[in-house]
Amino acid sequence: MKPALINHSGMPRDLTKNELSSERLRSVAIPFAIFTAIWGSTWIVIRGQLGAVPPQWSVTYRFVVAAFAMTLLSRFKHQSLNIGRKGMAAAAFLGFTQFCVNFNAVYLAERHITSGVVATVFALLLIPASLLGWAFLGHRPSKRFAWSSLVAVAGIVLLFVHEIREHPADSGQVAAGIALTLAGMIGAAIANVWQARPAIRRFALFPLLAWSMAAGALIDGLIAFTMTGPPVFDPRPVYWLGVLYLSLFASVLTFSLYYPVVRKIGPAKASYSSVIVPIIAMGFSTALEDYRWTSLTIAGALLALGGMAAALRRDRSGIPAPDAA
Repeated sequence: MKPALINHSGMPRDLTKNELSSERLRSVAIPFAIFTAIWGSTWIVIRGQLGAVPPQWSVTYRFVVAAFAMTLLSRFKHQSLNIGRKGMAAAAFLGFTQFCVNFNAVYLAERHITSGVVATVFALLLIPASLLGWAFLGHRPSKRFAWSSLVAVAGIVLLFVHEIREHPADSGQVAAGIALTLAGMIGAAIANVWQARPAIRRFALFPLLAWSMAAGALIDGLIAFTMTGPPVFDPRPVYWLGVLYLSLFASVLTFSLYYPVVRKIGPAKASYSSVIVPIIAMGFSTALEDYRWTSLTIAGALLALGGMAAALRRDRSGIPAPDAA
């Protein structure tokens, strides 16, 4: 069924081609570009969080601030925080998978391997997101999406090979870092599919996110205390500026944009954000750290971008059906 609007007479009408393009730009393309660009910058910021403060406490501080900010946003949007017992249970699961498992694993992984390696491994998110979306949401990937994803994965592999060559590490460190990154990736994939289920989508997004981040912060704090002891604070202003950036921009803003896109185009296509993130991170590193591109990284970036462009190419019907992969 084609999307429709209500005309001046009060009767529904089909969207025109221009309206379809405008709606897709507003609801998918622009949010996708914003949260992907922000997440592309976080790898450098996260690295600055690793030092005197254990990673578990840095994650906790991030989501304490994010939960408070998301609560204020819910109030501003006049969305009630009363989501009932089922809503709270859904928020707790989302908080555990997305804001605990995912982020703790990524922060810890960067203690073993470089942020570039973590970013390129995490780019494989599209694989579990596609499989879980197919298994639990019935989003069977099209042949074009599958082949395009293989091209993108080939590009990711080239980027990974380059990072390993440039930053050799002990095999045990590499194995631990990759294992942690994969654990975080699985947590994110489960969370993406979970929140796209019809039973979860009926809850208002901002209150659901507020409680999810609060639940994640609570679990993060318990883990941090158990593993590292009492809270540790870094007196440097740059550390807390990093916490604020990761909380407000890389958590509150991005997830407010990301989950609606997941619900619009499905977790498989939305996960292509993770494919572009390492390329954006390389761009930041080029400007800030004198990163030098090689034939391998250029080829990898082109394959990843080309695969994404083919996989996300608009169908003839215009805007993809909700949750379509």
